[in-house]
Amino acid sequence: MKLRKISIYLLSALLLTACKKSFLEKSPDNRTEINTVEKIAQLVSTAYPSYDYYTFTEAASDNSEDKGDGVGSVNDIISSYYTWQDYVGAGTNTSTNYWNGCYSAIAAANQALEVIENGNFGNAALPYKGEALVARAYAHHMLAILFAQPYKKGTDNSSLGIPYVTKPETVLLANYTRGTVQSTYDNIEKDLTEGLKLLDDSKYSVPKYHFTKAAANAFASRFYLFKQDWAKVIEHANATVPSNDFASLLRPISGEYRTIGYEQYRTDFTKTTQKPTLLLANNYSTYQRIYTSPRYGYGAKLVKMFETNGTVAGKALRHWILNYGQPHYTTYKWREYFFYATASTGYPYIQSILLTVDETLMNRAEAYAELEQYDNALKDINTFYSVRLNAYNPTSDAITLAKINTYYSISDPKAGIVRTILDAKKAEFLQEGIRWFDIVRRGLTVTKNIYAPSGEESFIELGPNDLRRVFQLPQEVKLAGLELNPR
Repeated sequence: MKLRKISIYLLSALLLTACKKSFLEKSPDNRTEINTVEKIAQLVSTAYPSYDYYTFTEAASDNSEDKGDGVGSVNDIISSYYTWQDYVGAGTNTSTNYWNGCYSAIAAANQALEVIENGNFGNAALPYKGEALVARAYAHHMLAILFAQPYKKGTDNSSLGIPYVTKPETVLLANYTRGTVQSTYDNIEKDLTEGLKLLDDSKYSVPKYHFTKAAANAFASRFYLFKQDWAKVIEHANATVPSNDFASLLRPISGEYRTIGYEQYRTDFTKTTQKPTLLLANNYSTYQRIYTSPRYGYGAKLVKMFETNGTVAGKALRHWILNYGQPHYTTYKWREYFFYATASTGYPYIQSILLTVDETLMNRAEAYAELEQYDNALKDINTFYSVRLNAYNPTSDAITLAKINTYYSISDPKAGIVRTILDAKKAEFLQEGIRWFDIVRRGLTVTKNIYAPSGEESFIELGPNDLRRVFQLPQEVKLAGLELNPR
């Protein structure tokens, strides 16, 4: 692969500002002088993606359906991703926008790391070095999930990775290549491992917006799930909740969340006081407003996953399932806010949940299943369902291998448990984008329905080897010399 000259910000990157100025509109060295630990801390706090991935990952996944010709609003972005077409442009809620947000976050992390490296800040700066390293690893991993082939254990992983940027730009053009999936994952692991050792939770006034030790270990459990390093998944999941009292830290779906009313639920769901949430980010987004009644989205077929026979337990899942007029359903998880940059201008945003205790527990359950520790895997699954099933009874509602076999007609215990876990996550993380992560790493086939104007229904399929499973890089990178994903 040729080494080409390219600015990572020439990859259509835009700053998250009201006027959306490009990084190339000013000198790369025209930066505020970072000369105190406090300024380093402020800089590192910006090392998180400023856009969300919900719109395009949910639209591409099997958490969306065609509700019918002429039913609901048609949005070009949602329509393109629903049918796995490459969307060209950097509009709000697109994969290109998320690419830009990740590299902006990486730039902030790199600048902080360089300042720490060249400055004389002593041990006081080490926690922020740790946070910057983990944040850099996280952003690169998200890019790898979405824009590169999945890591495959036992292979050479020589397919195209993503540019792993470790230095701030001090010249207009710098040298970057995509590397390989293997080199990308090696770099992520190096940053993550080094950064984890340096974190100090006491440094944060609002910990939920930073990589605390718990959040970093939760991220590590996800990362090693993608690497299929099952022992490390368990190790980091355990470190996320050292007491192992996962049950008290899970989302109280069938408890508190059912008693506070749906408007209060939508407000409380992303509060920093929520114990299940490990990492939050304020993301520029119109996801909540465009996903109220789209033609392609959460509809009458998908809502059946919350019916009585929607789970292995044979009991309905509890959740806030509302509609903006049937068949336009919503989980009502997100509330849109507005940031005023001036008295009359600004931008909409949502508080995105990036990591949770709930996902971490299911990561561990899957790792236990892969290691054939089936009793432990079932215990985690039942803990997960204990706060989600209506009036959960541990005697009658517990998930067992026999119930899994009956429900799925899968006799192999490992395959049955993994299927149970994936289906549980599909429902729990509906409208949060995580289903796409599981589709990617597990090679799941996605089948979508399409209604013709005549009312005739047909189906399209995205198989495990379909090249469209990997989102396309921004078109601008081709002009700058980077190779696009094959189609």
